[in-house]
Parts: sequence; C-alpha cells; structure tokens
Amino acid sequence: MDGKLFYLMGPSGSGKDSLIDASREPLRALNCEVMRRVITRSAESVGEDAIGVTPEEFERRQHAGAFSLAWQANGLSYGIPREMDEWLQAGRHVLVNGSRANLRQAMERYPTLVPILLTVNDDVLRKRLLSRGRETPEQIDARLARNALFKDRRSSDSPVHQVDNSADLAEAVSALLEVIRLNAEPDRT
Repeated sequence: MDGKLFYLMGPSGSGKDSLIDASREPLRALNCEVMRRVITRSAESVGEDAIGVTPEEFERRQHAGAFSLAWQANGLSYGIPREMDEWLQAGRHVLVNGSRANLRQAMERYPTLVPILLTVNDDVLRKRLLSRGRETPEQIDARLARNALFKDRRSSDSPVHQVDNSADLAEAVSALLEVIRLNAEPDRT
C-alpha cells in the first residue's frame, strides 16, 4: 500500500518550521516522516532544518534527477529529494514543506496529495514578519497581498485543509495531526 503525501503550505512567517518541529515525534507515531528540503541558501541561515547548497550544486542535482519536486520562489531554489518516492512506495506517509505556487505541479505528480494550508491572522502575520527584520514594511505588505490573492484563488474542486496558527502552537499541532490521522487511514468503501 502506498503512503500519503501531505503538502504543507503557508505564507512566510506563518510558523511552518515551528509547526513541523513541534509535530515530529507525534508524526512518527502516525507512520509519517518529515522530508528535509534542499535549498539554495547558506547553511548559516536561521529557519528550517534544510540542506543548504549552492545554486550550482542545486542545478547539478536537479539535472541528475535527484528531486521528486523542485521550484523557485523568493529568489531561491527548493527541491524535495527523490527519497520521498521510496518512502511513499514503502507505505510511509510523508509531510513536506511545500510552496503554494507549486501546488498544481505537485498535485499533477501526486494525485492523492493532501494539501494543508497553514493560516495566520494578518495582524499576527505582520507582527511576526516585522519582528524577523528580514523585509521592509512595503515588502511585508506585498506578501500579505499575495497571501490574500492565494486565499481567493483556491479551487473548490480540490479541498485544501486549513490549520490556523494565529494563537497557541499546541492547537495548530493538534489540528495538523488530526488532518493527517483522518487522511492517512485507508479508504474502506
């Protein structure tokens, strides 16, 4: 039996990395692995537990077929290692930190993919982004505007599960685990 791919998306600052880190142990109990991404940014960058590579190394890996999925966003390249397919074929479920802009490509390649959108109240998101100090207020406003456009563009024929991370992280962890628990169970119909 093939495993299920859970595709977590959300705007920068929504807390995807914190949610994934807080969920690792309970995910293992659900036979769900977290796949580390390969990203073209320095290993010293603060954030997720990713594999940092140079743009040249990323391109070399991509041409060698090392990625199941790959995309560009915010001036960086992101890749999901091919190992994910082996895990799925072995019946293990996999959670990936995906991209909203790459969702269509991911769904075409993995038709049973379960999309999960991490949402955050705009005021909370603005405060988080400002506290990081990586972007100007204008860049943050642009991010918030893109976030609103994505919410409006979602297709009703492909349901996206929403997990709110505006308040207590433990509540978001519980909601994420519930989505995975409900969708990982075999269809008995």
